[in-house]
Amino acid sequence: MATVTLKHIQKIYPNTEPAKSKKKKKKEEQPVEEKKYKLKVTDEGVVAVDDFNLDIADKEFIVLVGPSGCGKSTTLRMVAGLEEITRGELYIDDKLVNDVAPKDRDIAMVFQNYALYPHMTVRQNLEFPLKLRKVPQAEIDERVNQAAEILGIVQYLDRKPKALSGGQRQRVAIGRAIVREPKVLLMDEPLSNLDAKLRNQMRAEIIKLRKRINTTFIYVTHDQTEAMTLGDRIVIMKDGEVQQIGTPQEVFNNPVNTFVAGFIGMPQMNMFNGRLVKKDGKYVVQIQDAEIVLSEQKQKNLAAKNVEEMDVTVGARPEHISLDYVEGGMMEGTVEVSEMMGSSVHLHLNTLGRDCIIIVPTLDLKDNTAMDIGAKVKFTFAPNAVHVFNPWDGKNLEF
Repeated sequence: MATVTLKHIQKIYPNTEPAKSKKKKKKEEQPVEEKKYKLKVTDEGVVAVDDFNLDIADKEFIVLVGPSGCGKSTTLRMVAGLEEITRGELYIDDKLVNDVAPKDRDIAMVFQNYALYPHMTVRQNLEFPLKLRKVPQAEIDERVNQAAEILGIVQYLDRKPKALSGGQRQRVAIGRAIVREPKVLLMDEPLSNLDAKLRNQMRAEIIKLRKRINTTFIYVTHDQTEAMTLGDRIVIMKDGEVQQIGTPQEVFNNPVNTFVAGFIGMPQMNMFNGRLVKKDGKYVVQIQDAEIVLSEQKQKNLAAKNVEEMDVTVGARPEHISLDYVEGGMMEGTVEVSEMMGSSVHLHLNTLGRDCIIIVPTLDLKDNTAMDIGAKVKFTFAPNAVHVFNPWDGKNLEF
């Protein structure tokens, strides 16, 4: 029901800490433990979000994903109007809304902690935002009953939140948002308080929900599995900056840098030190004695960028490594951990002094001794799924 456009959005939190006195005792001058975040600090303050640009289509499901402190929730709160935009422009349906109050933006938000009124029944919680808008009671009843049916909470309408499970409370919180029929539905890590089984169920419920309501979704999570399963497109963030925007398949198959490569995919991509060389006019990746001739598409991509011979970081996903022998592409590792996952085995190998994970389908496992701790196994990479990154800046050399 709405398009959302973010142009050069920046959020800076002013530095309000008082200047430290130079005459403090040595005890007070002990170095503070370094934080894991690497946000920019300028004269104006801490840059939480920097130059964020995104065009969201009508009814699109966008997922902002990244580690804690990357700026994804801050971005969502700026769309909601809960955080002031330092610089840049935010449009909803081509209308500039930087200075529009949250209640006038026609958006709804689902929070991580449900934020239900404990003294109200489920029905009263669902009715509340509509009564504030003075919607006629007949229309309120219709919208509440429709939302309750969509979310499967009809039988809980007369209960209070304390009598509901976590998953049921989250359904109520989502229901309270959708009864307003907002143009944009914002969801800030709504499943993070649920256990693994409930998260899987609620993911499926959200997928069904977006097909039944005409709303644009912006969803924030740190869980890359949620991002991959829910999003039409994924926005991957790190240290306040966008790293890559694309469909789940695009960011999985074509990561633009080592951060995206390592963040998307579970288990994460294996990384090796190697060298990119040319042999007989073709690009070849060398990792010690092993050589992998890259696929035709990768040959074209690298040639188009005029990539020269150089040391590289080689990336290969666990799913794209095979135990089968391939002439000229052989590597060897020692099994340190063997995880039976049912349909597949995750083998943790010590290779060239670092951990390497291989996912082997159990049906393809020709020799069960490969699962034994201490076993020596040989493997190679799929030529069309090997990624080469610049070791200095982490960028994918193909793009």
